[in-house]
Amino acid sequence: MQDIYAGFQKVDYAEPHIGRAKQMLQKYPELKTLFGNTPSTMFHILLLVGLQLTLAFLLKEQPWWAILGVAWFVGALLNHACFVMIHDATHNLVFKGTIANRFAGMVANLPIIFPVSQGFRTFHLLHHRYQGEFDRDADLSGPTEAKVVGNSTVMKILWLLFFFVIEGVVRPARLKNVKVVDSWALVNVTTQVLFTAAVAYTLGWSAVGYLVLSALFSVGLHPVGARWIQEHYTTYGNQETYSYYGPLNYTCYNVGYHNEHHDLMMVPWSKLPKVKAMAPEFYNSLHSYQSWTALLFKFLFSKDLTLYSRVVRPSREERSSIAATAVKMAQAEKVEDRIAIV
Repeated sequence: MQDIYAGFQKVDYAEPHIGRAKQMLQKYPELKTLFGNTPSTMFHILLLVGLQLTLAFLLKEQPWWAILGVAWFVGALLNHACFVMIHDATHNLVFKGTIANRFAGMVANLPIIFPVSQGFRTFHLLHHRYQGEFDRDADLSGPTEAKVVGNSTVMKILWLLFFFVIEGVVRPARLKNVKVVDSWALVNVTTQVLFTAAVAYTLGWSAVGYLVLSALFSVGLHPVGARWIQEHYTTYGNQETYSYYGPLNYTCYNVGYHNEHHDLMMVPWSKLPKVKAMAPEFYNSLHSYQSWTALLFKFLFSKDLTLYSRVVRPSREERSSIAATAVKMAQAEKVEDRIAIV
């Protein structure tokens, strides 16, 4: 039977964020003033969507090399920012109601072309609750995925190029007891199909191509794609979550503040830097990054940094079963000791 934990950094303790959040709030109860939704985020969503459509219009009759260049240098940043807006909507940090946030996420999804907002909502919330558990954490590479990619630079490049498919199709299929397709996912798909058809009809397929390339670069072979490595790949002992404090936080809406986000998920993107400023001693001792670009090259060329560089833990059911077995064994040993004494 395959040992699914082989190669990964297996631990038997719970994820660190709940405990740290309790300590922080006990020491700094004023952190709670940062909690809550930010409706003005919707303005940023509309701005990002408008910018991408404007660029798609301007590039509709341009040569392929111009489309490719603008997609890599500009479009990737804008689409990555759209992902961050989807992320805030996922945590209900745009509006108060869940339905309103679902629609906000779908608006931010429009220029990404691929329907991701509703599936991301499902899998991302599970990631927070079950961090490091194979059966429920879609942010985690599975054993087969990690083995296929290995430590080859070429395979890592291909992995990043096709990260959209891996994150959206391959990993969800691995999860257990998780409903992948629901009515909201179907609405998301329908919306994206209609939007793409409208862009193709009014602006042409070159415009669609620009948006697709922007989407692929925004999560793949690009400095902002290193965000997926930054967040949870272990480069410093068993620390399992890392923050990025570099300049791209200005264009990516502070998404680099990942430890802060995991600790206090109720804080919107605009206030995440204040978490670190108000409770600095909880973060100054943690390893962090200043450059996504440097991390990207390290990941691609280092033989030691691979998809296995993740902290994993047994599921809660497994941990409960192990604990119950340990209790039974301890009780059995007590009985044997009593018999031996008699």
